[in-house]
Amino acid sequence: MPKPIIFYNSAVQSLLDARRLNDLGPGQPDLARRDALESLTPRSLVAPRPLVDEQMARACLAGLWLQFDFLDESHEISQSIADTNGSYWHAIMHRREGDFANSKYWLQMVGKHAIFPQLARAAREEAAGSEDSALAALSSEATWDAHRFVDLCQRASRDPKLAAVCQRIQQHEWELLFVHCFSGAAGNAD
Repeated sequence: MPKPIIFYNSAVQSLLDARRLNDLGPGQPDLARRDALESLTPRSLVAPRPLVDEQMARACLAGLWLQFDFLDESHEISQSIADTNGSYWHAIMHRREGDFANSKYWLQMVGKHAIFPQLARAAREEAAGSEDSALAALSSEATWDAHRFVDLCQRASRDPKLAAVCQRIQQHEWELLFVHCFSGAAGNAD
């Protein structure tokens, strides 16, 4: 799937270059990234561009903390953002910590998100040919079923093959949501 071309400043790009495929669970905070994450503000995130939407920039910060397994820091930011993007990062954080019911609650607050069509396509590609019936059902959906994905992630703790596919789908989800939020913060929203 082609990814939009977005140019980030060196501080953000160096964090994005250090990304890796996250666990479906909480993982271990990457302490080597703490200083870089702490130095980011909504304004410095998009610099040298002007900050167009502070909420979207804060949503990016929640996503970056989450990417490096700092769930508490991500949670603190995302729960203070009273919009769809904050609710989505909040839902992902709860899914990763294993609080699946709370994740679904926050997904209810999200409703239908702008990234869902792209995420559904990415999930279909990742799950193509799967013999797992629930994964096959997710991949055959025309729209993204975020609640079904939460259920799959919960089940994946007992199924390494399913976990591997869910991790790749989760990475697509993170990338799409981050680009969406960054584009809004910098004034390039769809």
